Amino acid sequence: MKIIWLGHASFRIEIEDQVLLIDPWLENNPMLSEDQYAPALDGATHVLVTHGHQDHAADAPAICRDKSIPCVGIFDLMQYWSARHEIETVGFNKGGTVALGKVKVTMVNATHSSAQQTADGPRYMGHESGYMIEGEGHTIYVSGDTDIMADMEWMADVHEPDIGILCAGGHFTMDMARASYAAKRYFDFKTVIPCHYRTFPLLEQNADVMHATLTGVNVIEPEVMTPIEI
Repeated sequence: MKIIWLGHASFRIEIEDQVLLIDPWLENNPMLSEDQYAPALDGATHVLVTHGHQDHAADAPAICRDKSIPCVGIFDLMQYWSARHEIETVGFNKGGTVALGKVKVTMVNATHSSAQQTADGPRYMGHESGYMIEGEGHTIYVSGDTDIMADMEWMADVHEPDIGILCAGGHFTMDMARASYAAKRYFDFKTVIPCHYRTFPLLEQNADVMHATLTGVNVIEPEVMTPIEI
């Protein structure tokens, strides 16, 4: 398995027979250069979207159309994109599980917001979510944009994720201290990868707090386009 950070909250996950793009944000992503777009997208089989904010969802329809691959996400947003952009979608909802080749993806709860600005004002883009991704003997919890939730307790009990990709930049999501609390309080991760940080000065710039708090956990600060092999 290879987990490759594309900057911000965007990831490329090579797992089983799939190459999954999670919230792929290319254009205007200050952490990803234009010459990295092609290798980031190469061989992608699906795009997974956690919610409708621009820094997570803006490029997804165009990527799916150009690569002729399905977009996977909450039913409301997928229905809207299917009609508007004429792309293939896999729409499902919280608690639902879809099979993407040999990989199982379950949608779980998150607590955030999900809208885009339009000429007519903010437009609802379906509810925010996270994912449990199972394959190669591992379960990855992709938190999406969220704060701490009591739901994390049952999510950990039911899915037993050993890898956590956790938003941790603060201001818009959990910060490093809150993400570390959630990881320690609710989960039994072997590996934690922080994200949604370092992108802008407004966000946290390192994971020092997480390293100090999550003793016994392999906290990996990702580097853009550098594979983390598990």
